[in-house]
Amino acid sequence: MTRTRPNLRIAVLLAAGTMLAAPAMAQAPAAGGPELTKVAAFDHQVTGVTVAKDGRIFVNFPRWTEDTPVSVAEVKDGKLIPFPNEEWNAWRNARKDEVSARDHWVCVQSVVADPKGNLWVLDPAAPAMAAIVQDGPKLVEIDLAANRPARTIAFDETVAPQGSYLNDVRFSPDGKTAYLTDSGARGALVVVDLESGKARRVLDGDPSTQPDKGVTVAYDGKPLRRPDGRGVEFAADGIALSPDGRTLYWQAIKGKTLYALPTEALAAGVTTALLPSALSDKGVANKVEVVGENGPADGLIIARRDGRMYVTSPQDDAIKVRDLSAKGSALTTLIQDKRLRWPDSFAEGPDGTLYVTTSRIQDSAFYKPDAPAALPTELWSIKLGAAEATGSTSPR
Repeated sequence: MTRTRPNLRIAVLLAAGTMLAAPAMAQAPAAGGPELTKVAAFDHQVTGVTVAKDGRIFVNFPRWTEDTPVSVAEVKDGKLIPFPNEEWNAWRNARKDEVSARDHWVCVQSVVADPKGNLWVLDPAAPAMAAIVQDGPKLVEIDLAANRPARTIAFDETVAPQGSYLNDVRFSPDGKTAYLTDSGARGALVVVDLESGKARRVLDGDPSTQPDKGVTVAYDGKPLRRPDGRGVEFAADGIALSPDGRTLYWQAIKGKTLYALPTEALAAGVTTALLPSALSDKGVANKVEVVGENGPADGLIIARRDGRMYVTSPQDDAIKVRDLSAKGSALTTLIQDKRLRWPDSFAEGPDGTLYVTTSRIQDSAFYKPDAPAALPTELWSIKLGAAEATGSTSPR
């Protein structure tokens, strides 16, 4: 991994207590389409974003191609505030033998606010998406009233084995269960009983959690490949949960298929061990359904405001939308814009505003050896309205 000098310069644009960009950053919508507004610009590669019930915005920066000085931060008063404090953000590659991975951010991939209003941080603890740091994989709940960690659920090798990369998380409406994707070489889902802290991998190696055969992730009309010829190989990545908590959705980035599963099929396997893992996994696999084809996609979210699924489409610099109420409905383009360079993760604000990060994965040192280790990225917002009910396209 390449180390860089700690650089905390972050450009964030705020106005009137909300995160709004200067007028020059906004692109006028076409044919009644939504407006894309730059909310923040960062000096480092961002992935996750979430907005708490009270409107507080949090982001995270994984240690992929740089030893980033901040892993989790709150965007506040025009600045990035290391969260929950500087100590939790103090882990560095050079200090890994002197700083505990149990209570420091190692390589955070996702931040998500739960239905109760607290923040959860998912740390796969695999810098450069390579070897997992011992005792590092964890899911940490932070009490936003006190701004301090409330509990840590540590994952051992049965949940986060070498080769795994825990990616994203969703929470049941009752706050009792968490559902995670593993986008690593061993693609799977992980179900966590939040009351007991017990977790279990499911659909480990199942076709539904693996990259789709024959699918190539391309950009600018060419297959996206590393210098050694490897392409994008991310397995189960994007994840979404229906508002009633009854249906879980996911897909691989290197894939086109959106899958779904009734969450009741996952409940018993976490807290009991009545069946051998192979038998119970077979029963779960039999209940997986194909919803449709999204094409290669990264982030998924089902918006509270309208119950529709929003999908990031990195190949197209686009955000697309699916009406889940109509079985077999086609995926339509909500907005397509060159500034959405690898749209990554979604969040929904209390007022229904949609937020999306652009992680620029195709521009990173993984795929462009001459790229800077510290890659500038952005956070964008989209105001949704009735005009987007059928989907529309903004000019490129």
